Formats: sequence, C-alpha cells, structure tokens
Amino acid sequence: MSRRKGFAVLLCTLAFSAALFTAVAQEHAHWTYEGEEGPSHWGELEAEFALCSTGTTQSPIDIELNVGVNIDDIAFDYAGSALNILNNGHTIQVNYDAGSSITYGDVKYDLVQFHFHTPSEHTVAHEAAPMEVHFVHRSESGALAVVGVMLTEGETANAAYAAVFDHLPAEESEATTMDAQVTALDMLPETRTFFTYAGSLTTPPCSEGVRWLLLDTPVQLSAEQIEAFKAIFELNARPVQPQNARDVIHDTGSGS
Repeated sequence: MSRRKGFAVLLCTLAFSAALFTAVAQEHAHWTYEGEEGPSHWGELEAEFALCSTGTTQSPIDIELNVGVNIDDIAFDYAGSALNILNNGHTIQVNYDAGSSITYGDVKYDLVQFHFHTPSEHTVAHEAAPMEVHFVHRSESGALAVVGVMLTEGETANAAYAAVFDHLPAEESEATTMDAQVTALDMLPETRTFFTYAGSLTTPPCSEGVRWLLLDTPVQLSAEQIEAFKAIFELNARPVQPQNARDVIHDTGSGS
C-alpha cells in the first residue's frame, strides 16, 4: 500500500470512529412524562440526568404573586422566520431562523427555537394554564435564557400562532420547512413585564444555569388550537420543583 493510500485509509478510519463516537454520545435513555420513565425517575435513568434528582435550582417552579420591582427590561429584537417545525417525540418544536435575539442584563441571547407544554409547567399562585410556550435563547458564551409565555383559552383562534397549529406534525419527525412564516414578536403579549429567576432545563438532562424570564401576561389561543396540540401530547409538563433559596423577582417596568 502506498503512503498516500495508507493516509487516506487512516483518515476514513478516523472519520468513521468520530462519527460513531458522536452517534453513541448523542444516544440517551428513553424518558417520558409518566410511569417508570417519568419525571420522578429521570435522575435514575442515566448519569447525565443526575441533576434531575440532585439539582437545587430546578425548573419549573410555582410563582408567588408578591410585590415587584422595576429592573432591566427585556429588549426584544425579533424578525420573522420560516416555519421549520418538528415533533421530537416530547413536544412540537419550531427551529427559528438566525437573526433574532433578546438582550437582558447587557447580554445578547439569540433565539434558537420555541416549543410547547401542556399544561403549563410553571404555575402562578399554584394555578396552571392550559399550555405554555418556551422561547429558547443562547448567548455567544453558551448561556441559556428562556422566555416563557402562559397560553390560556380565548374565543377566537390566535392568528400569530395559526401557522404552527395548522401544521402540527402528529408523528415524531425531522424538521420540515413549511410554506409558512412565523413572527415570534407577534406571539408575545403586548405587556412584557415578567418574573425572573435562576433555573434549569425542564427536560433531561435538567442542566442548571438557565435564566428564566416568564412573562406575567398570558396569550390566548382558541379551544380548537389547544385541543389540536393535546391530541398529539396529552401531557408533557414536568411538575413544579422546590424553590429552595432562590429569589424570584417580578419586574414591574414598562417591558419593551
């Protein structure tokens, strides 16, 4: 074998090994929202999920309606996006096109995706909403910030959410780009004051260090829109977690 051919074989072998390692690294234990693979057992399913049981700043939590303060607003800089929608087996997710972001505490976070839970994962004064949408953002350093919006039932369909609810994939699927657009800014309430606290991902591996920004004004969907989601995911909400020593701050500023 020539030196050139031998080098080529080595590169192919290394590439295959790297691909195999990546595939293995991305395989995780199966988890659900009920039964032996449900939230109370997530931390036992594999080592990478340990924080689901041992973490001390876990999400979601119950939000108490106490006196708020005026703190930094969230600056939203959202553009539109193609509807890149998928069913990942746990929720309906829309991967958002690049170019949209928020700024909070002088840190810019890019909007990566949004997804839904039913009922709401956070509760306010121990009351859950029919659904909750999470807008997931990532900073240049990799820090996560999630804007949460409670979704309640109204009399008419919400036009800003129509593209999503008209294209819900009923079965687990890869992301598909539909002939439709979504605008995240239109999916938010006009009043954007919020609760904020330090929390975690609400699904395995339950990573901590997530900045939660839960808007305190809900958005209405129609009963038909809510039921369309529930027909696919009847329950996909993690129960509330202990607040422990964390502060929850209620912004009463202008919102932006």
